[in-house]
Formats: sequence, structure tokens, C-alpha cells
Amino acid sequence: MNSIDTTVKNGVVRGHCAPAFEQVLNTFVENFETRGEIGASLCITLEGETVVDLWGGLARRPKDGKEGTPWEQDTVCVVFSSTKGATALCAHMLASRGVLDLDAPVTDYWPEYGQAGKEDTRVSMMLDHTAGMPANRTRVKPGGVSDFDYMTGLLEHEEPFWAPGSRQGYHGLTYAWTIGNVVRRAAGKPLGAYFAEEVAAPLGLDFRIGIPEADYPETEKRLAPIIPASLDPARPKSKFQESVEADPQSIPALFLLNTGGMTFNDPALHQAEVGSANGITNGRGLARMYAPLAMGGTLNGTTFVDDVTLSRMGRVSAATADDATLRMPTRFALGFMKSMDNRKLDNVHSVESAILADAAFGHVGAGGSIGFADPVAGMSFGYTMNKQGLGLLLNDRGQALVDAAYSAIGNTSKESGVWAKAGTTHPQFTSRAR
Repeated sequence: MNSIDTTVKNGVVRGHCAPAFEQVLNTFVENFETRGEIGASLCITLEGETVVDLWGGLARRPKDGKEGTPWEQDTVCVVFSSTKGATALCAHMLASRGVLDLDAPVTDYWPEYGQAGKEDTRVSMMLDHTAGMPANRTRVKPGGVSDFDYMTGLLEHEEPFWAPGSRQGYHGLTYAWTIGNVVRRAAGKPLGAYFAEEVAAPLGLDFRIGIPEADYPETEKRLAPIIPASLDPARPKSKFQESVEADPQSIPALFLLNTGGMTFNDPALHQAEVGSANGITNGRGLARMYAPLAMGGTLNGTTFVDDVTLSRMGRVSAATADDATLRMPTRFALGFMKSMDNRKLDNVHSVESAILADAAFGHVGAGGSIGFADPVAGMSFGYTMNKQGLGLLLNDRGQALVDAAYSAIGNTSKESGVWAKAGTTHPQFTSRAR
């Protein structure tokens, strides 16, 4: 791979890039020059080997007369809902090992959950956002999101917004304690610990769901603060925004606002276990987490999931034309997002899309981070950034990088709503186990 050291508007881009992926490098640089990137990292693997590993810009902008802090090779940041992919992977690993039955009632693992109309909820419903618990009606206390037992206790007593399994609505925050607590009960240990031991350690990932106390000072020091998106008053309101403003008790409003004052630059949140939203990593961590899933479930002699489980991970489990939370069409596998193309719909903006190949599955994070695996292409992808973009799915910087990656491996069009090669039908998954 070629070594990269290129000056950009906010600093320097460094790393390595295989010649075949030069278009990806050019797009990464262009994001800084024309799309408002502040600091970011990007990693792509192909057939289990890293072909792109880039980082650059500023982790911290200049402030009070002090110079900005460069985004270094080991800089990390909060990746918001890209964390859900890590949580889902833990659930599927437990399923692959016969410890967790995704078709079983939740009460097999969490008896206290079976009340107030939730008795028939199945584990799979928590993964594909049909469980009926996309938000809390009960007001969350200040700092409550950082208290795992408090949040699970709230959910145990809440009534579902719909009969479990009868509707789909993104469980944007509550996913941390619905499927998160099922994983905890099945594994016999906290989600963050299970992920650290069973995923991060064997893959060598710099990726945490809740920073352990011993690692906290060092990790927090190299963590890039999140910079909120710059709002555009001239931008037409989306259905989601209209719902939030019209009714403070609506699902979108409760999802967005009933968070106990949660802020993602809060050190207390960084140390908590919030498996829907507070994973801390970089592009390298996301791409390498998905690398085994792009290779049949096995990488470097370690099997993370079997073929049957992997096939299920990438299959659409629930889809709707009007997600009860996000108020737009969505498509989900069990715990993962599938390609979503909402570019041509009325009252839905271009950044309410995340266009991947048909076989790909992964997850975006608020503001535009993304990680995914494409088992047919043998490719995994991870992108993180500190400056959030507008919208609910993938920002224009992230989509431009995804587009460049697919172009580099020979895909030619996304007009069908998925990235595909000209003259081919969408291939069925075949094992790539090594």
C-alpha cells in the first residue's frame, strides 16, 4: 500500500491506501476541502486484508487562542448508533454458540420484562425494532441513561406503543437496554465486557462500549469531542422534525428529547454501557469488527458466527414505508440496517438514505458514521468523524466514501437503490469462510 501524507483544509491526511482504491483517498481528501469535514478516519478491508487506512484533520478545533489538536492514528470518537452493530454481533455470537435463541420469548432470559402487554415479545423483535418499545413514556431522570439498572427497570414497567411484532419503529436509544439486557442475561456478564473479551480482544480492536475505569484516562485523552451539525433554517422540515414539533408525546419526540439531558461529550456517558449509542472507536475499529462477517464468519482462524447465523444476520427481517420513530421508509435485518434509498421521496432529504450493496449489512450512527460488511464482495468498511452531518442516516461525506469504495471494486450503479454491477442480478450469499 502507498503511504499517504497530504495537506488538507483542516490539517493533514495520513495513512495508507492500495492503488486500486485511489478514488477513495481522493474522496476522503475532498470531504475536507468541499464538504466541511473537520476530523475523520476511514478503513476498508478486502478479503480480510486492510486496503485503506486513513485519518486526518482536527480532533479538536482551535479554542481560546490555542491551536487545534490533530486527528492522529489512534484518535477515537463516539460513534452513536454504529454501536448497535457491535451489540447485535454479540447477540448473534451467543445465538451461534447455542446460548441465545433469537426466536424465544424475552422472558426466557428476562422474566421481569413480561408485563404490561410485553409478555409475547420475542428476542428477534428487539433486534429488528418491532418490539413496541422505541422510547420511554416515563420521564427519564437526569443522568438516568448512564444507569443501566434504572433504565431496564423503567422498560420493565412500560406498556408497549403497539402489540409486539405488529409494527416497526426504530428503537434508537432503548435498544441499549432491550437487546442489551438480553445479551447481559444470556452471557452472564455485561455487554461491554462480553464485547471486549469475545470480539475486541481477538480482533485487536480499539473499540469500547463503556470505557473501563482502568482505561479511562488514556482513552478520554485521545477522544475527539462531537461537533453538532450546523442547522440550516432554509432546509425543509422532514416528517420526523414535524412530528417532534407537533406533539411532545409522540414517539419521535420522546425518542429525541426524553433522554435525561444526555450529552455525548459527557465523560460520565463515556464510561456507561449504552449499547445503542455510546461505542467509542474509529474507522479501523468498525471495519475490522465487520471483517469476519465479510469473510463467512471466520477470520484468522477464529470463528465468530457460523454460516447459518451469518446468513440470517444479512437478511431483511422487517421493513416499513413509515417507521414509527424515524417517519420514513426503513429496512432492517436482525440488529443491522440494510440499504435504504429514500432520495426520491417527498419530504425526505437525501441524507435520509444509506445506499449499500444488496448483500451488505451494518449500521449508521447519528451524524454520519457507518460500519458494514458485504459478504459477497468480501469487503468491510468503517468511517467515523467528529463533525456531524444533517439528517437521520448517512451524511453526504460518508455516502461519498461508500460510493467510492463500491466503484473501486467494480460496482457501477446505485440507481436501483443498492450498489450493483452492470449486467448482473444481486447474488445470493455464499460462504467465504477461511
